[in-house]
Amino acid sequence: MKSFLLILLSSLTLSSVCTSTDQVPSSPSKAQAQNSKLKAQSSKGVTDTLTIAMTGDIMMGTTFPSTQLPPNDGRDIFMDTKEITSRADLAVGNLEGTLCDGGTTKKKPGPNCYAFRTPTKFGPRLTEAGYDFLSMANNHANDFGQFGIESTEKTLDQLGIKYSGIKGRVRTAIVERNGVKYGLCAFGQNTYTVHHNDLNTVKATLDELRPQCDILVVSFHGGAEGRTHTHLPYGHEFFLGEDRGDLRTFAHFCIDNGADVVYGHGPHVVRCMEVYNGRFIAYSLGNFCTPYGMNLTGVTGYAPVVEIKIAPDGQFLEGQIYSFIQQKGKGPRRDDTNTVAREIRKLTLADIKGSPITISETGHIGVK
Repeated sequence: MKSFLLILLSSLTLSSVCTSTDQVPSSPSKAQAQNSKLKAQSSKGVTDTLTIAMTGDIMMGTTFPSTQLPPNDGRDIFMDTKEITSRADLAVGNLEGTLCDGGTTKKKPGPNCYAFRTPTKFGPRLTEAGYDFLSMANNHANDFGQFGIESTEKTLDQLGIKYSGIKGRVRTAIVERNGVKYGLCAFGQNTYTVHHNDLNTVKATLDELRPQCDILVVSFHGGAEGRTHTHLPYGHEFFLGEDRGDLRTFAHFCIDNGADVVYGHGPHVVRCMEVYNGRFIAYSLGNFCTPYGMNLTGVTGYAPVVEIKIAPDGQFLEGQIYSFIQQKGKGPRRDDTNTVAREIRKLTLADIKGSPITISETGHIGVK
């Protein structure tokens, strides 16, 4: 008891000299971030906050239908963002495409051909950026069929990055960091993904994961696409004749069934954020690192990194939207004007009535 009181008093002393601010927090060194992730799994119950970094779509370059790859084997594409994702207890995103060096696609080459094949040698860039989990439940994971899916999974396995989302394959994943077990799963809008419209399967997946983990994180790919679809509607969204989901209902359903964090992607633009029953939801994080093959003008080039702090029981505490804007051939680059954070703030004010959170002009997410 005496040692516990000493720890508590020490913690209170430290907190008394720290003040909340809307300014972007300073970043630790890369070495510090790596050491934090690699330290022994013996501190469970000591840390009073957990940090999760989230990003949207990642497609680092493609060799189909023509070769469009960033220079230096992509070593510079995450240069402005990897300090944030590397220092987090858990870093997650969406792998929009395949990691493979061959294979064929049913998509026909042409100016409007969207089939993404990133060479496997680019895989280490994801490790260097600190990713722990990547969703495969999206409309480009099957661009090169079974060959592409298997090559992507094999590459991620070799890198030690967890994944899920393809129907009949890996449905759930567990990442353990610093004694905390994170359960992860991913849902998508395509027939070959674990589908977010199938709420029975969604519930079964969450029921399977919940007893295995301390924190449960859900990824989803859904919603209509493009700059005219930044607002989150009520009810189901339809795009190109496809039901892209009732995303408010889906996200709330996940939290009602045990999820602690829900993050989305798919519309290629950012959308609003919400805290529902004390749990954090990002409805779309947009394109994040897609230097080629996608329109990056205006809002489609907005590429946030969202860093949230949660309690060990999953309760949202606070967060920060770090603003980046993509440059063609280069990836996300720092946005010192906070344009991206201000866009998400505007969308949240418009689309989440009575929201229990505030988002400042500089991207700080607080609880009212």
